[in-house]
Amino acid sequence: MAFARWHTDFARWEKSPGSPVCQVDLDVDRFLHARLSALLPDAGWLSEETADHPDRLARGRVWVVDPIDGTRDYIRGRAGWCISVALVDHGHPVIAVLDAPARGEVWRAAAGRGATLAGAAVHTGNRAVFPGSRVPVDALPKADRELVAVEKPNSIALRIAMVAADRADLVATLRWGNEWDIAAAVLIASEAGARVSDALGAPLMFNKADPRAYGVLVSAPGIHDAAVHHLAARARAAIG
Repeated sequence: MAFARWHTDFARWEKSPGSPVCQVDLDVDRFLHARLSALLPDAGWLSEETADHPDRLARGRVWVVDPIDGTRDYIRGRAGWCISVALVDHGHPVIAVLDAPARGEVWRAAAGRGATLAGAAVHTGNRAVFPGSRVPVDALPKADRELVAVEKPNSIALRIAMVAADRADLVATLRWGNEWDIAAAVLIASEAGARVSDALGAPLMFNKADPRAYGVLVSAPGIHDAAVHHLAARARAAIG
């Protein structure tokens, strides 16, 4: 559905300044809600494009969905977007799919069963030295000049998946973000061997009353501690 309407004329607007949305977001959201709710009627629902309801907190299993992650790229006709779907069981993602049809990529993971891209197993790299680590960014700030910039899709989920497939070594954000942006991708990265935490190095949990996390830090396991240390002062300053 989303791919068929890419590069066509559809309504688009801003939910808030700097937060674009389009009619396709809403249509994909309704489609997924209907299909996934029929598959697991007892599961709750948390999605970027559906009004949140507290009844999800009483459910052991919850679908966590971003109907189009990377809407900005979708609207601009760029390929850096995907559909992100995770099933969360008692706070932990157990099934994940990222479908990026404009890139010809489908990523999947199941807890304890590894992660795949186009059906082939993916594995995080074994980098153990922090300087020179590959980071998907448009430009590196002065404090990060020892790192190496690589391709940056608008979708945070796809950037995290890049670590899973050894296309990048590190992805980090230093702001409050929503669970639907990262739930599927962090399972894919974890199952590929990456280490995953919030920006301060703490474990991530999902289906919280406030469905946000303070940043995300996904990396090759050998540089995760160094990455937490490198970002610590900025992370603590940003969180206040």
